[in-house]
Amino acid sequence: MKVEIWSDVMCPFCYIGKRRFEKALAAFPARDQVQVEWKSFQLAPGLKTEKGQSLDQYLSSSKGWSLEQARQANEQVTAMAAGEGLSYHLDKAIVANSFDAHRLIQLGKAYNRGSEVEEALFQAYFTEGKDIADANTLRQLGVAAGLPETAVADLLQSNAYAEAVENDIYESRQIGVKGVPFFVLNDKYAVTGAQAAETFAGALDRAFSEWEKEKDNPAVAG
Repeated sequence: MKVEIWSDVMCPFCYIGKRRFEKALAAFPARDQVQVEWKSFQLAPGLKTEKGQSLDQYLSSSKGWSLEQARQANEQVTAMAAGEGLSYHLDKAIVANSFDAHRLIQLGKAYNRGSEVEEALFQAYFTEGKDIADANTLRQLGVAAGLPETAVADLLQSNAYAEAVENDIYESRQIGVKGVPFFVLNDKYAVTGAQAAETFAGALDRAFSEWEKEKDNPAVAG
């Protein structure tokens, strides 16, 4: 059964949602029959990378919040992440355009390492304060995630997989994705946001049960 996850690597709730979904999947009896595919989505496609701008400042200017409101929001999401075993250091985060990071994820999918690349990018952005728009950083992350160094180098020296990123974004519009993370199970069931692991567990149960029926009786799917 296929599970598609639209996500942006600069979305703090996407990393939290990833952990909660993984917790549910780890406890799912038929987890070996679930295929997870990460799909590209950009929260701020026109964003310019600014190393001197803090995340508090970015949120303040982009959302019309005061700096205090932005700081409080970041503290709240940091606490939420800690509850899932994630260490956010948002004071170190470099506000960066994620398009090239998504091209790296697409390359990762081609080598069956999509989840590993996604994890590496999340950790780099939220925990390590790395610039996910920097070519050298992306090269290091891609290789560390198990991708061939030559393939990563070729990617970063070209426009490869840009169309794949755009296609994912276009598809998200077609199915009505307004925010991420956005999970689609068995092409039918959608879960929006970083829901509790129990919610993902219930969705997996329902979607897998129907998938099994369709597999055993193709007429049901039609």
